[in-house]
Amino acid sequence: MNRSQLKRSRILRMAFTDSNPSEKEEPFILRATKIALVVALYWFISISMVFLNNYLLDNKDLDAPVFITFFQCVVSVGLCWIMNFVSKLCPGFVDFPSLKFDFRVSREILPLSVVFIGMITFNNLCLKYVGVAFYTVGRSLSTVFNVVLSYVVLKQTTSFYAVLCCGVILGGFWLGVDQESIAGSLSWTGVLFGVLASLCVSLNAIYTKKVMPVVDGNIWKLSYYNNLNASVLFIPLFIILGELKSLSAFSRLTHLDFWGMMILGGIFGFAIGYVTGLQIKFTSPLTHNVSGTAKSCAQTVLAVIFSASSKTMLWWTSNMMVLGGSFAYTWVKGLEMKKVEVAPETQNTSSQKSKEDAAV
Repeated sequence: MNRSQLKRSRILRMAFTDSNPSEKEEPFILRATKIALVVALYWFISISMVFLNNYLLDNKDLDAPVFITFFQCVVSVGLCWIMNFVSKLCPGFVDFPSLKFDFRVSREILPLSVVFIGMITFNNLCLKYVGVAFYTVGRSLSTVFNVVLSYVVLKQTTSFYAVLCCGVILGGFWLGVDQESIAGSLSWTGVLFGVLASLCVSLNAIYTKKVMPVVDGNIWKLSYYNNLNASVLFIPLFIILGELKSLSAFSRLTHLDFWGMMILGGIFGFAIGYVTGLQIKFTSPLTHNVSGTAKSCAQTVLAVIFSASSKTMLWWTSNMMVLGGSFAYTWVKGLEMKKVEVAPETQNTSSQKSKEDAAV
């Protein structure tokens, strides 16, 4: 058999056997199972983190929310170094960027770190004062602030339907505050911290886009520098607030179970960044937002069941308005993004057709 015959036989064998693994499509059942597992992991990590933080912050014997937040940042920095070491030890098993501290990068990320500190501190303080059940409503204004700041800072207008969705969210927020007040469980301090946390979440998104090129677009490097800056800035903060006195008077300060829960809280805080990226990778940003909305709903139901409390129909209506408005906003923005993507393609097709017509 000559060389040309061997070549023809090889080509025929490849054509009939489809021996190129990269061209094989993944079976639907396998892909669906992977997506279900990733979404379930995201729900588990996110809900567990909220309940665990609520447990740590609701401790009557320890009034040190800033120290708890500081410790979680320290754990995140430590986990970044561990992941960096493991990636060097097993390069094929773990993919993590090389971490070398650069003072210039740390300085450029500092404005974001200040916003980051406000976001996680106000978030934890909101959770401390309002509890898990009202947490979704108390922290529901992030979408509204996104629209306002996009217009004020970025000069980006928002469609009528998106603004209408924000109106539903605002209505749900005020109804929820009203119902908590009627029930006698409203904490205006918690509501204020929730509004400030929502504002910081929106600012965090804007500043993240701004400084991302500084870390070469790597989210893990950004997380490392953010948590490192926050760890340093938190030290004078919890000292000024007098939390060292509260820590020294805490009876369980030397108990291993307390520090175990603190470390676990830090691990969940670190893991939420990974599972969020994983869910977006296996689904899409739109599906991730929908999943997050559904997760918030499940979280609220679990909190009510766990606390064995009874809520009115209007209270549940406020939650449904917030979640429904958030879902609708996500859906509207997703449709708008698709239209923006389709428009250039249509324009290119039209121009190409015009050229062909002119040629004829």
